Amino acid sequence: MISKVDEKGRILIPKKVRDSVNLSEGTLVSISVEGNAIIIRKAESAADRYYGRFKVKRWPEDLDEVLKKEVVRWSD
Repeated sequence: MISKVDEKGRILIPKKVRDSVNLSEGTLVSISVEGNAIIIRKAESAADRYYGRFKVKRWPEDLDEVLKKEVVRWSD
């Protein structure tokens, strides 16, 4: 399959490809470069990875953002 890059650098991933890996709007992806290839992989959010592992009264709306802020705070 061939797709075209638009003026903003976006690439349309064909529906058949998205469906084959269960990729939908809002799914996180990681992007890396290997030689002259661009590799796109589904990424698991921190919220999905840790949900249910800790007993908390209320999870933040955006756990990934909370974790990023804490990592920055810890590194200072």
